[in-house]
Amino acid sequence: MLKEKIISGIQQIGIGVSNVREAWNWYREHFGMDIRIFEDAAIAELMLPYTGGEPRKRHAALAMNLQGGGGFEIWQYVGRTPDAPVSEILAGDLGIYVTKIKTRNVKAAHASFQKKNLNISELSSGPDGKDHFFVKDPYNNLFQIVEGHSWFRIDSKKSTGAAFGAIIGVSDIDKARKVYSDILGYDTVLYDKEGVFEDLGYLPGGNKTFRRMLLMHSKPRLGSFSRILGPSVMELIQVTDRQPEQIFKNRFWGDLGFIHLCYDIKGMEALRIECKSKGFPFTVDSTSTLKTSTFDMGEAAGHFAYIEDPDGTLIEFVETDKIPIMKKFGWYLDLRKRDPHKPLPNWILKALKYSKVKEDYLLGK
Repeated sequence: MLKEKIISGIQQIGIGVSNVREAWNWYREHFGMDIRIFEDAAIAELMLPYTGGEPRKRHAALAMNLQGGGGFEIWQYVGRTPDAPVSEILAGDLGIYVTKIKTRNVKAAHASFQKKNLNISELSSGPDGKDHFFVKDPYNNLFQIVEGHSWFRIDSKKSTGAAFGAIIGVSDIDKARKVYSDILGYDTVLYDKEGVFEDLGYLPGGNKTFRRMLLMHSKPRLGSFSRILGPSVMELIQVTDRQPEQIFKNRFWGDLGFIHLCYDIKGMEALRIECKSKGFPFTVDSTSTLKTSTFDMGEAAGHFAYIEDPDGTLIEFVETDKIPIMKKFGWYLDLRKRDPHKPLPNWILKALKYSKVKEDYLLGK
């Protein structure tokens, strides 16, 4: 048993949608999310604390961009209409508010999105002085396009890589850091500013007073997928002149919006002990619930667990045992036989290109 936790990076941001095919087509076209890691139609039996106490049918797919960054778990209820927020989500509301997407050239990405007539903000600079802009997808989810680094496989046809972090609304930044800094390793403060911020003016409720803290991890990420997932940042945002609402108040996990932030890890038992000792015990744990060391996810396998940050935002941990590399040739990679500290060779990761979703591809076909 591994006696330490290893975090490889953000594996994915979960996005609850009403039509997984339509949403993936949009994310493929505009964010280059064209690599299918898995697709699974099954019953979510273990998330009962967050699905009204009942198992729920769902259709989920994990999409990635080989330029690098975390993927998207595009998630749709089957047989149930997902609920939208009761009221408009405002900047500083509690939960995953924005997904950060990395690009090599912010201005070029902005010009490209303008030509596509996407719903974007003007270019502006944040507290770090760097250019960025926001884009809203057709489902009212917000993304921030920011300067990124650590590219895995350059593709000049793509304006962006994948997920580089998130903006998360919290009620108390210092308390939230017990999760984001102490457990997830974002221990370096890139900025800590308070005031009214011009670059938030595009966002609903963005004209209020905020404390904003941008965090980075000082230690490099390790493990099998660290090269492709890459480094990431986390921005905690606290509104100080209004009472924020929970983004998922009176709604289920899997309803519309950003449903969780997921990390690829090794050493689940060590992580379980650490989280409990720091006051954030696992609220869902596939290993202890199923009494088995692995969980079948259709085309992949592993085990997973969840914790909540101090405001109830869901953080998922996945320890992957098996993934398809070249499914049509029957090549599945068993990660249990590898050194958990070492990244996979580039040639193996680049073979994921054979799982590319073509333009005319329909999920499930």
